[in-house]
Amino acid sequence: MHRGIFVAATGQNVGKTTICLGLVSGLKKRHMNVGYIKPVGQEHVKTETGSSVDKDVVLFKSYFSLNDPYETMSPVLFPRGFTRDYLDGKIKREDLAHKIQTSFSSIAKNHSHTIVEGTGHTGVGSIVDLNNAQVASLLNIPIVLVASGGLGSSFDELSLNYAQCEKYGVKVAGVILNRVLEEKREMIQTYMKKALDRWNVPLIGCIPYNDFLNSPTMNDFEQLFSSKLLTGEEFRLRHFRHIRMVATSVEMYRTVIIPHQLIITPASREDIILATLTRFWDLKIAHPDMDLDAGIILTGKHPPKEALIEQIRRAGIPMLYVPLNSFVALKMINAYTTKIRREDTEKIAQATQLVESHVNFDLL
Repeated sequence: MHRGIFVAATGQNVGKTTICLGLVSGLKKRHMNVGYIKPVGQEHVKTETGSSVDKDVVLFKSYFSLNDPYETMSPVLFPRGFTRDYLDGKIKREDLAHKIQTSFSSIAKNHSHTIVEGTGHTGVGSIVDLNNAQVASLLNIPIVLVASGGLGSSFDELSLNYAQCEKYGVKVAGVILNRVLEEKREMIQTYMKKALDRWNVPLIGCIPYNDFLNSPTMNDFEQLFSSKLLTGEEFRLRHFRHIRMVATSVEMYRTVIIPHQLIITPASREDIILATLTRFWDLKIAHPDMDLDAGIILTGKHPPKEALIEQIRRAGIPMLYVPLNSFVALKMINAYTTKIRREDTEKIAQATQLVESHVNFDLL
């Protein structure tokens, strides 16, 4: 018998894709033939075949070597202008529903279990009559709700999403809390289970907060600032444990140069850049097998000089320039939510391991 689980979140950037990665991986390790589909997608990319599909479909197909066609795994996309076309009657709901049902049935024939990833919270897509709860109802499969790892506010959000599921007759098979602070994890597990008892819904996962999974790479900064690396392109997937905006004296800065650090400083601060390079080469000379693992974001109205860029390039330090004030750049970074990308296999592997080890697959 085929089994499907629809995974929806209570909001944006809750970690739904991370949870789906762990679920697919965990089920596969239990010798199950697992398929994946994202019925409705918003952010799409071009594949090598020239077709447009949801970006998460590319990630799952690539990482898990899934054989189903891209178009089957990503049947419906919401490109720019889609909502207006739907409301103008140019797109029919029954046509979209048929595509989703046909694609799901096709994947169901090839797999014993299918993870169906939704888009955002259960109400997303309501304007075209295809929100997550409606799609789960259409496919006649239960929902697992993913919420942020708190208690009161998390349950409030779960309640709103649970109401959507009730409205469309969809069973909520369980709840997974993501990014739970370790010091609160035991308390949250105990009391969230009590809160969910009123719905007769189990807590099937409580995923700890993980610094590495939330650490951005230079590739993320390229996306954030719409800028390309000027040096160190081979290290665009480098992660950083520390992000420091440098506006102090070079003497003070020398005392805080540490490994795995991204520095943000104006391109005019050549003293800071040269101090970083000096520390890099000092470390290399003393320990040839070690690296400072640094990254640099240069800011300001004027780009760095070519001679300086060349010195940074020789050190192999990834660096990009953004024509913004350093404070603005740092503010944008602090507000940025990292996404898992298919190229970042290290982060994918850690995400799957973390989720697998904190989900009760017997309850699932």
